Amino acid sequence: MTKQIITVKRKKFATGLFWQPVGVGNTPYNYAKLLARKSDKKYNLFAEYRSMIGLTNSYYGGRIGMLSAAAHVVDSLSEFVSFLAVFATDNGFYLVAVRNGIIIRDVLIDDEKIARREYVALSEIPDWGALIAPNSWGMPKSQDKKIEDLIESGNYARLRPVGVFKRVWPSVLFAVLFVMFGFYILKNPVDNKKPSEPQINNELANEYRRQIELKKQEILDRKLSEEIQEQNISYPYDHLPNVMERADLCYKAIAFVMQPIMGWDQTFAKCDEEYVSATFERNFGTLNDFYEIGAGLMPGAIVQQISENEIIVRVKLPKIPTYASLDERDQITVARDVTTVFQQINTPAQINNVSDTIINGGQTEIINVTEISASSKMVPQQFMQAFNDFQGVYMTSVSWRANTRTWNYEVIIYTK
Repeated sequence: MTKQIITVKRKKFATGLFWQPVGVGNTPYNYAKLLARKSDKKYNLFAEYRSMIGLTNSYYGGRIGMLSAAAHVVDSLSEFVSFLAVFATDNGFYLVAVRNGIIIRDVLIDDEKIARREYVALSEIPDWGALIAPNSWGMPKSQDKKIEDLIESGNYARLRPVGVFKRVWPSVLFAVLFVMFGFYILKNPVDNKKPSEPQINNELANEYRRQIELKKQEILDRKLSEEIQEQNISYPYDHLPNVMERADLCYKAIAFVMQPIMGWDQTFAKCDEEYVSATFERNFGTLNDFYEIGAGLMPGAIVQQISENEIIVRVKLPKIPTYASLDERDQITVARDVTTVFQQINTPAQINNVSDTIINGGQTEIINVTEISASSKMVPQQFMQAFNDFQGVYMTSVSWRANTRTWNYEVIIYTK
């Protein structure tokens, strides 16, 4: 692999970083150590930018204190949530791709044909906010920008060592000194007098026992209350995610698994209730290519090999908060109002009224559900705005089909 360094305005910048969002509950440094330990790339440097970290190896030319080129480009193009850009540099073509604020590609390619081919593969992903490429490439809908115009002055996203010792040695030294001091005190007691026997206060002891008994009873009462609640019927509409949060989650999840992998074509992606998955078909790549590149782009993903020419990648969705929501209108009214909305936006939809039976704690109850199926060119955040005037709405699944560039939606509404 070529050295991942570009020179802009006589200053060197690091490229080729493997970027990942920082996991919830992790500090950037600890998360960098975790990823470096799990990876076989021997990462020893990382940069922190916004809610991401980028890992690299000094073998590719990066040095402690060097700035990240990708961070500067993203900052300069901050008006775009997603963009795909390639720039001609002094020693190759620098390609940067950002999806929903996350850097998914940051690489310097010395061969123009390879760079062009990767840019074309990435451009097939839908909904880029901006496309940037050299004018000589003749790419449709793209504009030409110079890397020199996007690299601004700034002291952020510098490469730092992933190593542990330099960061923890003061704490270790302090701990050693503390232990030595404690040993000295124990070895040379100040007062050799025998301590007096402790005096027990009976009144305080009785109060302590009374508090323990009260705490035990409180725990028993709470457990009994929880058992009673579990016997009540739990309705599905008592635990629905916010409509737009769910739409945004699925959109970002599909973008995550639809990562471009050279030699493999993305054909289908789906976000259901618990997982997001994507299907890839072989073009000219190999299985080793897919596993090597895919593992870096989609850490934690489950890869299922259907055949030597077809692979499915699956990732578990993170949990989002849920709320109780139920439409107070009857089924017939809801179905009519939904039909009206889709007529107004000139989108065909299949609408059915059904009933579901739920059983819990020996009780049985019927709940009313309106089912909606539709296909659209609109992304989930736009499509789900059609349900702004409804309650009890849940998008059970959304899928993206590459050959038709169409989104397919399955939505339900819980009604009275």
